[in-house]
Amino acid sequence: MPEVERKSKITASRKLMLKSLMLAKAKECWEQEHEEREAEKVRYLAERIPTLQTRGLSLSALQDLCRELHAKVEVVDEERYDIEAKCLHNTREIKDLKLKVLDLRGKFKRPPLRRVRVSADAMLRALLGSKHKVSMDLRANLKSVKKEDTEKERPVEVGDWRKNVEAMSGMEGRKKMFDAAKSPTSQ
Repeated sequence: MPEVERKSKITASRKLMLKSLMLAKAKECWEQEHEEREAEKVRYLAERIPTLQTRGLSLSALQDLCRELHAKVEVVDEERYDIEAKCLHNTREIKDLKLKVLDLRGKFKRPPLRRVRVSADAMLRALLGSKHKVSMDLRANLKSVKKEDTEKERPVEVGDWRKNVEAMSGMEGRKKMFDAAKSPTSQ
């Protein structure tokens, strides 16, 4: 029995309603999570930072309080700097490891290569360096063909083309042999 594709029992309007309900619930959860984060932040800051009581303090007490706060700020800045340095070191290490992985895989971007014309002398100089002293002129070894020679070799015949049909029949006169073999059998 062939399987019949089932049609969805949910109508389009019901799907739309369910989608809007899901989005509303997701928005509500997101807002609740945001409020919880803010409350956690306020609680943490209240725990870590005591309220300042500057009323009724003398000048020397205020100066001591400022020195104490300044020392705390310096400690926090040092910690922040150390964390930034560690983070930077880790990102560099991650980048190096990624490059090593790419090299091991052999999949790296190859730059587009350009075709460069190099003469034989330049190629030999590049390969052999100072050892190369012989000049290689490859074009000098090529056979030279003169136009005058080619024109002299081919004489131009002007005449009746019908006279040369048997001579030019191809295959070194096979037509003559065929005609000669045909005539004795016909008698």
